[in-house]
Amino acid sequence: MSSDIQKYNSSQTEFDHEICSKLTEIIDENLSDAESKIWHAHPVWFLEGNPIVGYSKQKKGIRLMFWSGKSFNEDLLNVHGEKFQDASVFYNDVSEINEEDIKRCLKKSEKIQWDYKNIVKRKGELIQLKK
Repeated sequence: MSSDIQKYNSSQTEFDHEICSKLTEIIDENLSDAESKIWHAHPVWFLEGNPIVGYSKQKKGIRLMFWSGKSFNEDLLNVHGEKFQDASVFYNDVSEINEEDIKRCLKKSEKIQWDYKNIVKRKGELIQLKK
């Protein structure tokens, strides 16, 4: 785990820290080729410069977001973005985390990707990189 992500997790309340640490552990174990860093003030994992998964503290809880998650067809990801291909799930207790569900989504995130890396160059247009 990067020291910046560790600092982010440590800055959370006790319950949120537990959730963030568990999510980091699962993501790091299953996306070993990914680069992780704090991006736009929260932890994000990238494959070849493209954001794949991240989490952040929000009013509804800890939001685990997959940038291309709308294309995964996963019931777990029940909060869909309106403009892009992101989809999310919220956690308020570590006991809500189903590791197998997240692992399945992480595998899909390697195979199904929309090109967020070049979204500015394309003036907001997203194209699918991998299906």
